[in-house]
Amino acid sequence: MSTSPTHDERIAKMTFASVYPHYVTKVESKGRTKDELHQVIEWLTGFDEAKLQQLIEEKVTFASFFEQAKLHPNAELITGVICGYRIEDIQTPLTKKARYLDKLIDELAKGRKMEKILRS
Repeated sequence: MSTSPTHDERIAKMTFASVYPHYVTKVESKGRTKDELHQVIEWLTGFDEAKLQQLIEEKVTFASFFEQAKLHPNAELITGVICGYRIEDIQTPLTKKARYLDKLIDELAKGRKMEKILRS
């Protein structure tokens, strides 16, 4: 399944800061912690808590967020369906990276063990 140019552009322009509170709410409402969320984000992107806070304060777009990220080598092991899209079939690199993050956060919220989420 391919994403539309409009869909891809919308993701690129969206700020990480606008979505981050929703990530926190999602995981905390399911009994997980903000620290676990940060662990998942750091695994995928390489951003420690200080860098993450800086990016939030700067209100960077997802395009900028993932341009600065050093994606984990095992990120390609993240597969499945998220937001109606099969991750491994997404052609647009930015959209694929954003869906990697969505999938990891979804797994965290669903109670999956951290070792499994981090593909270790």
